[in-house]
Amino acid sequence: MAFAVQIAKGIFELVRDDLALVEQEIAAQSGAAIEPVAEIAGYLREGGGKRLRPALLLLAAGAAGYRGPSAIRMGAIVEMIHSATLVHDDVIDGAQTRRGRPSTNARWGNHMSVLAGDWLYMQSFEMALRERNFAILDILINLTQNMVEGELLQLTRLGRIDLTQADATELAYRKTACLFSGCARLGAVLGRQPKHVEEALAEYGRNAGLAFQLVDDLLDFTASPEQLGKPVLSDLKEGKVTLPLIFALENGAAPQTADGNSNGHSPEGRRLVAKVLEERGFLSVRPEQITRLVGETGALARASDLAKDYVSRAKACLEELPETEYRRALLAVPDFILERKN
Repeated sequence: MAFAVQIAKGIFELVRDDLALVEQEIAAQSGAAIEPVAEIAGYLREGGGKRLRPALLLLAAGAAGYRGPSAIRMGAIVEMIHSATLVHDDVIDGAQTRRGRPSTNARWGNHMSVLAGDWLYMQSFEMALRERNFAILDILINLTQNMVEGELLQLTRLGRIDLTQADATELAYRKTACLFSGCARLGAVLGRQPKHVEEALAEYGRNAGLAFQLVDDLLDFTASPEQLGKPVLSDLKEGKVTLPLIFALENGAAPQTADGNSNGHSPEGRRLVAKVLEERGFLSVRPEQITRLVGETGALARASDLAKDYVSRAKACLEELPETEYRRALLAVPDFILERKN
């Protein structure tokens, strides 16, 4: 944990002043809204968060040779889009807490929360229009569409126990990694970098985002409620089968079929997971039975190794960039993602 804190200090110190300007921009946009949108937007802003996405955009822009007001505005935009997705996700999931506080839907209700999320999306695009840059709009539209499609795909897969690693990776990209990728790509666009550098930074963001989501999935099984700011194993209770659980079901010992092959899934593990999915809660199955299943099958180690692989891939994408303090900070971001505990 101390290592993660040390990394974070180095990363955020480099863009601390710019992040403060991003906060001011978000506050100004929120304050100009009508009530109760301004109240909800202010509540979201006060809830904190790591501001990793605007920090990533600012670092990518710096590494691409740009520092200026457009990067500040883009940082505010991506954070507002991120906040909008969290609001909508909490409504869809029926979540009661977010970052250790009541979620917006728990406090203001579903209808008000959905409309506040819609406002955040629309205000973000209104801000982006001021750049008069079609490349920026294309990136924002693409990543927003991917995130909405990801939520729709997740809804169609709720309660399914037959998901594969490919299914989980697609969802992770659409719901999380595409925004990371867009942040890094926006930095390259602001710096007017050639297409191959833009693509390299976008791929960096994609791999960092996939690592981020995988660490999130792992923390759902290993962290405390205080660390997460929400109940543990909440994904499974909501009907979501994430990659560590997919690995656990694949890794468990299973009897051979009539043709001498293994079906690759533990019958007892499948029974336990299926029961939780059916009941949408831990009624017949205890949470520790699921955490034991994930731990004893080696799924945690396998998922952790995959997260480390994504981190290595992300770092390899930065070879095109010149040696600067911003490039060094970008190299440190994946390590911070890997070491974080909340």
